[in-house]
Amino acid sequence: MAADSLTDSEVATHNNAESCWVIVHGKAYDMTDFLPDHPGGQQSILKYAGKDATAAYDPIHPAGTLDKHLDQKKHLGPVVQSNATETSIPSQQGRPSTEEQPLVKVDRVQLMKKEVQHPPQPANKPPLSHCLNLFDFESVARQVLNPTSWAYFSSAADDEITLQENHRAFHRVWFRPRVLVNVKQVDVSTTLLGTQSSLPFYITATALNKLAHPEGEVAFTRAAGTHNIIHMIPTLSSCSFDEIVDARRDENQVHWMQLYVNEDREVTKEIVQRAELRGCKGLFITVDNPQVGRREKDLRARQLEASQNGEEWHPEVYQGTSTFLDSTLSWDDIPWFKSITNMPIVLKGVQSVEDVLKAVEHGVAGVVLSNHGGRQLEFARSSLEVLAETMPVLRERGLQDKIEVFVDGGVRRGTDVIKALCLGARGVGIGRGLLYPLGAYGQPGVERAIELLRIEIERGLRLLGVRSVSELHAGLLTAESLLKHSGYHVDGPAEATYEALKVVAPGGKSRL
Repeated sequence: MAADSLTDSEVATHNNAESCWVIVHGKAYDMTDFLPDHPGGQQSILKYAGKDATAAYDPIHPAGTLDKHLDQKKHLGPVVQSNATETSIPSQQGRPSTEEQPLVKVDRVQLMKKEVQHPPQPANKPPLSHCLNLFDFESVARQVLNPTSWAYFSSAADDEITLQENHRAFHRVWFRPRVLVNVKQVDVSTTLLGTQSSLPFYITATALNKLAHPEGEVAFTRAAGTHNIIHMIPTLSSCSFDEIVDARRDENQVHWMQLYVNEDREVTKEIVQRAELRGCKGLFITVDNPQVGRREKDLRARQLEASQNGEEWHPEVYQGTSTFLDSTLSWDDIPWFKSITNMPIVLKGVQSVEDVLKAVEHGVAGVVLSNHGGRQLEFARSSLEVLAETMPVLRERGLQDKIEVFVDGGVRRGTDVIKALCLGARGVGIGRGLLYPLGAYGQPGVERAIELLRIEIERGLRLLGVRSVSELHAGLLTAESLLKHSGYHVDGPAEATYEALKVVAPGGKSRL
C-alpha cells in the first residue's frame, strides 16, 4: 500500500453532510462543500457518502467532470481495500500498472460492471421496423429503460397538466387545405439561424442522455449528421463536449449550444467560448429555470430505489437550486453575453409575447417559446398557444423579421410541426420525441424516427396543398379553439384520491 493512500475504512467514516467523502474510480473526493451546489440535489451524493459511487457516477457524467468542477484540494488521493483480496480496475484511459491504479476487491468490480449496464432488452421487443410513429418508440422505451431513468425523462412538474397540454394544444388546431395544387415535388428544407437544414425541426437539448443509451449524446449527433439536421448540445450532457463535437459527420455539420448559466460567470464564459471555438453556430440560453421544478414522478422513483436498497431518502433535501443555475440572471446580463461571443444568441424558455418584445429590444437573434417540457411551472401555457399570440403582435409592429421564433414541447407528429410553422415558427425543437427512440433502439432508432417525421411532413404538405415549408401561412389553419382550455387533462393524484359521492341505498339507508 502506498504511504499516501487512503483505505476504504477511512473513507467510510466520512458518511454524512458534515463530512462527505466518496470514491470514484478508486480515488477519494471530499464533496462536503459541493453538496449544496450539486444540480441533482444533495441527496444524490449523500446516498454514497463514505462509499464507492463509481457505478452511479459513470452513466451520467462526462470524463473529467470532477477535475473540472471540484477544487483540487478536495481530491484526496487513491483508495485501497483494507483486508481484502486485491486486483486492478482499469481507468478510462486504459490499463495502468498497479503502482498507478488503486486496488479493489474482485466482487466490487463485478458489482460495478453489473450496475453500469443498462437493463437487458425484453425478448418480445418489437423490431425497429414495426415502429410506425413516435408514440411507438415511447411505448418501447417505457419497457426497456430502467424505472429510474424512465421516471427522470418522462416526469414533469406537479400534476403534469402542462406536460399533457403541450401535446393536446395541437389537437385544437385544424387545417384548411387547398386542392388542385401540383404537389408532386415538395421541399421540406429550411434555414435556421443561417444554417441550411434538410428538415424544419432540430434535436433540442435534453440532459443525461446516457441514462437512455450508452452512446448518449454522441448517437444524437451522428443521427443528426445522417439526416443533415441540427443537434443542440446540452450543458448537462453525459458525454463530454469534445466527444459530442468529434462525432460530427464532417466539419460542415452544425451544432447549437444550450447553456445553463452558472453563478460563476468565468465558468459560463469558458463554456460559451469553448463552444464557439469548436464551431457551434448558436448559443441558446435557458431562461426559464431560476429554480428546478418539482417533478414528483422522478422523486418517487428515487425514493423507491432508495427503499429497495435499504437507504433513507429525504426529498425535502432536494431544493432544486445550485450554483449551476443562476437565479439572479436578468435582462441586464444580455450585453455581457454579447461581449463574450459572436454566436447568435437565442433565449430558450420564453413564455409570453411581452418577453418576446423585450428580446427584440435587446437585440437577440431569436427566442424559443418553451415551458421546459412541462417540467418547470405547472399551468404554464403551451408554446403553440404563446406562438399564436406572439406572431400577430410582431407582424403588427413590423418586427417579424427582426427575430427568429422557435417552439418546442409536445411535438409527436409531422402535422404538429406543420401547424407550428403555419403559425409563424421558424423551426421546431423535438426533445422527448427523439429521446425515446434513442432509449429504445439507440442511433438507428433516432434515425428511423427522424425519417418517419420527414415522411409525415411531406405527406402533410401534399394533403394541405403546399409545395414547400416556405409557403406555409396562418390562413391554412384555424386556431380559434387554441385559447379554450376546456380539454380534459388527467389529474392523476386528484383522481386517485377522490372518493365519489354516494346515492341513497336500497331500503332508504344512506351509504357512506
